[in-house]
Amino acid sequence: MSDFAGMEDLLQDFLIEAGDLLSGVDNKLVDLERSPDDRGLLNEIFRGFHTIKGGAGFLNATELVTLCHLTENLFDNLRNGELAVTPEIMDVILAATATVRDMFASLEQGMQPAAADPDLIARLRQAIAGELAAAPAAPAPAAAASPLAAGGAPDWELLHGVVTGVARVVQPVREAGPVAAVVPAAPTLPPEEVIKAAVGRRASDKPGSQISTGRREGEKQRDNSIRVDTTRLDQVLNLSGEIGLTKNRLNALRSDILSGRNDTETLHSLDIAVSQLDLLVSDLQNAVMKTRMQPIGRLFQKYPRIARDLARNMGKDVELVLAGEETEIDKTMIEDLADPIIHLIRNAVDHGVEDVAGRIASGKPEKSIVRLEARQEGDHIVILVADDGRGMNAERLRAKAVEKGLITDEESNAMDERQSFNLVFLPGFSMAAQVSDVSGRGVGMDVVRTNIQKLNGSIEIQSQLGKGTTFVISLPLTLAILPVLLVRLGEQPFAVPLSMVREILPIEAKEVQEVGGRATMVVRGEVLPILPLAGLLGWPLEHAPCYGVLMQTAEMSFILGIDTFAGREDAVIKSLDDFRPKGVAGVTTLSNGQIVLILDMKELLGSAGDQRWLSRMTMMAKQVATA
Repeated sequence: MSDFAGMEDLLQDFLIEAGDLLSGVDNKLVDLERSPDDRGLLNEIFRGFHTIKGGAGFLNATELVTLCHLTENLFDNLRNGELAVTPEIMDVILAATATVRDMFASLEQGMQPAAADPDLIARLRQAIAGELAAAPAAPAPAAAASPLAAGGAPDWELLHGVVTGVARVVQPVREAGPVAAVVPAAPTLPPEEVIKAAVGRRASDKPGSQISTGRREGEKQRDNSIRVDTTRLDQVLNLSGEIGLTKNRLNALRSDILSGRNDTETLHSLDIAVSQLDLLVSDLQNAVMKTRMQPIGRLFQKYPRIARDLARNMGKDVELVLAGEETEIDKTMIEDLADPIIHLIRNAVDHGVEDVAGRIASGKPEKSIVRLEARQEGDHIVILVADDGRGMNAERLRAKAVEKGLITDEESNAMDERQSFNLVFLPGFSMAAQVSDVSGRGVGMDVVRTNIQKLNGSIEIQSQLGKGTTFVISLPLTLAILPVLLVRLGEQPFAVPLSMVREILPIEAKEVQEVGGRATMVVRGEVLPILPLAGLLGWPLEHAPCYGVLMQTAEMSFILGIDTFAGREDAVIKSLDDFRPKGVAGVTTLSNGQIVLILDMKELLGSAGDQRWLSRMTMMAKQVATA
């Protein structure tokens, strides 16, 4: 039974408001560490804890009130000048915010939070009294888990290693204590507490536990609530009223037509009413879509704390710079983006940027900059995660992939730089010399790409050796409506995502060549394989395709062979929860009422390595060559 029976609504309101407040406090604490004399920041953080304490008091959450009250007293002394901000005090404050998040987790389960760790309470009281001593330095980590080689030089073999267990981001870096600090600050929380503090979830997994690509059992359910500006709701209400008036007008015209009035004036009025209804429905659809849009800053606000804690525990000086926080994105996508972005930031801090000594040796500033940026480009949202580290070496990536048996020498020689960078997304790929709790299993980046693709998005890597790496994530504005291209095989229409389409080409037999048992075409100097849609679907190849749709994914460009095409549509996606055939993302209904399958091209392309598919391609090449 819940400890908050009869107070459920009050509890939910508190958790939403207090969660936002605490995320804001985390960001301000990172800023405070860089500007310890900023009285404005101290006042804002003080007010945040004071507000959280007040809400907890209404819920009779005594232990949360006690912890917030002590932290509030500490900030009162700091803002009054009785104490100065020191690394030791910052460590205690950050530990307190981590414990507050744990208490929020208890509240989400309907339970009163347990008392805070007595050691934390004692350290808070010592800090308030000005008696807090420096924490003892942590021992150096084992060599297998350290990103530094012997002698303190960066081990760049770990540069492209990926982190285990990133499906829920919070896989703790166990048994890998902080490296010897290069920056003049003592290491803070132990690594498993870093992620726990930054993300606010309990790090309960054990070392060596099975890696999960989904949500953990017992994890809190997805937050389905949404905040909507009343101005947007007013717009929806106004459009609904206009549609009601137009409906009344159409009913009156219907009655006139049924009673025998079919003169020019009546038909003209009907045409005007239908056109007006079409415009209003379109406006209403756009207005409703906007109610789903939320500033991406609500997602970004947790990341400065994550970057700060990871960097300090690894002895690096890293600043996370945020840009485009006001960019709006579909609410349903925000939670699914949290894990990939956290992993990319962690990769940038852990593997991408050098330590202070390495940067000085390379002639770079001591502080590394990791940039997280969002912006809208057309009907897409673009998210950038960029670092100014050493960058990627395409030649070494190809060599490692060949060594691991992921690609052949022939495939390696045919790869350009972009394709070489994309090798990091292959399952099992890692540049780490040996597996550790930090990296080496070749799982993380594969999971990142998979999660992005589930959102109908794409991820691309741009890198310059010695200058840094940028991950570019491109996502549709909303998942509710998907722009598609309608293609046909005979009389059967199919829908393919328009975001993957570059152009439509006629396929002429004289331009088709057989290369390695595959039908190919040369498009502006690039040899592209022709993949007949019939072959991807497992249908018999009765004749050569007449048209080709030039499509591009993160891994490859190809020509999708079709019979003809029927134009562009904005598809309202209906999912197939109970039965979803392979290669089908969902269904939509056309204006004529016909149901059309929306194809998942990335899943269909998975059949390209099947031997039966290769034999079908050989048959297709011969068929086209003799046509």
